[in-house]
Amino acid sequence: MAQHTGDAARRQEHVRVAVIGSGFGGLGAAVRLRREGVTDFVVLERAGSVGGTWRDNDYPGCACDVPSHLYSFSFAPNPDWPRTFSGQRHIRAYLEHVADTFGLRPHLRLGTEVKRMVWDPAELRWVIETSAGTLTADVIASATGPLSDPKVPDVPGLDTFPGKVFHTARWDHDYDLRGKRVAMVGTGASAIQIVPEIQPEVAKLVLFQRTPPWVMPRMDRAISGAERWLHRRLPLTAQARRGLLWGIREMQVQAFTKHPDELGFVERIARRNLTRAIKDPALRAKLTPDYRIGCKRILLSSAYYPALTRPNVDVVASGLSEIRGSTVVAADGTETEVDAIVFGTGFHVTDMPIADRVVGADGRTLAEAWQGGMEALRGASAAGFPNWLSIIGPNTGLGNSSMILMIESQLNYLADFLRQLDTLGGRVALDARPSAVGVWNRRVQERMKRTVWNTGGCTSWYLDAAGRNTTVWPGTTAEFRRVTRRVDLTEYAVLRAPDPVRDGSAQDASAEDAATEVSAA
Repeated sequence: MAQHTGDAARRQEHVRVAVIGSGFGGLGAAVRLRREGVTDFVVLERAGSVGGTWRDNDYPGCACDVPSHLYSFSFAPNPDWPRTFSGQRHIRAYLEHVADTFGLRPHLRLGTEVKRMVWDPAELRWVIETSAGTLTADVIASATGPLSDPKVPDVPGLDTFPGKVFHTARWDHDYDLRGKRVAMVGTGASAIQIVPEIQPEVAKLVLFQRTPPWVMPRMDRAISGAERWLHRRLPLTAQARRGLLWGIREMQVQAFTKHPDELGFVERIARRNLTRAIKDPALRAKLTPDYRIGCKRILLSSAYYPALTRPNVDVVASGLSEIRGSTVVAADGTETEVDAIVFGTGFHVTDMPIADRVVGADGRTLAEAWQGGMEALRGASAAGFPNWLSIIGPNTGLGNSSMILMIESQLNYLADFLRQLDTLGGRVALDARPSAVGVWNRRVQERMKRTVWNTGGCTSWYLDAAGRNTTVWPGTTAEFRRVTRRVDLTEYAVLRAPDPVRDGSAQDASAEDAATEVSAA
């Protein structure tokens, strides 16, 4: 790893790879770099510890809705998961364990926020301005993740509310909710975990619901000591367990991506779950979705519906539209006085905040390049941003399986990207061709047309402002792994550093000439 002493030296520091973020994507990239023999890299993390979304989201009841043995790295199995679905505390501890086990601590720069990344075309490198100084890197692996920057709606009167306000991803543990009147805004994955946890202790809970979610029972249980012993002694049993969980989900994919009508059976199970838990017809009507199951993420909870039947809970089937002093006002005119407002309103997913901080080859930011919607070649490379790869980029999300599978596929792509740079030799960069990005994106969007996310009759956080699904992958994880196993150089323009021998003039090959030179070689 690059050596440096003091602030002055740090400003001059240059690394082969700069990884942004230390969640699953960032730590996975760091492990993969070390396994590829690349040690000249740093992991830049704005917070004081690793963990990403599993560090930031520590609200009451926070847990994963993907089984533990599938929601972990294939190269770092954990035989000691205590439950079939893990809670936030255990997942965060797992990520800390990964950082220790794979020797990542020396590469971590905690408390280092990336302010700006600017491509230097003369030097073929990225200049990275951080809260701790400036450094340069040949390649950037951006693993900031889609669930990292909370989205709080601009509600009229919010700034005048005299009580407590916070987002679920910035939970204020110093504020005691006991005996308080609380407004919970939103009914997504976070809200359905929080509601059953805080309902018994608050005086009143008002739930603002714009669209009811489909909720399936959460089949969670403790993993027995015997099972854990077996997984420790015979690791193949844990691999088989993971393989089974993966296989079941792979078989379900076609119902989401090609034949949404096949989801009718799952919908009937969810309806029975609702009918069994909610006896009041008026409340049940409020909680019954009018769109195809799977269009929004299917949520798992066995405690959410029962909590909504308690006498201290009101479900307002309307969005929050205004705040007048201590009174929250719904779009349907319902008024309630509360002491605290908790926003479970999701994240900036289709408008990644990091994109404002990336300045490409033509001086435009990534946000400007993506004004018409996010798109990246194989979910990784955006045209005009050489040697910049996204981990969990556009259209790499999943509606029914583990994101860790997708992350590991993108790490394969990152590894081959670096190998290709080494093979080309010298100071060189790869810039995704606009034509290649266009072909890839059109193919993805064409396949998206028949998926449940586009045809199911809902508006979800998967869709951008123009209604395009720039979030989810419309296929299996096995297929994504195949298409990201290798970097196809014909999809990239090869940029070379200026040749100082020739009168100091630039010898940058044009996109077409460079590709010809590479294919001829």
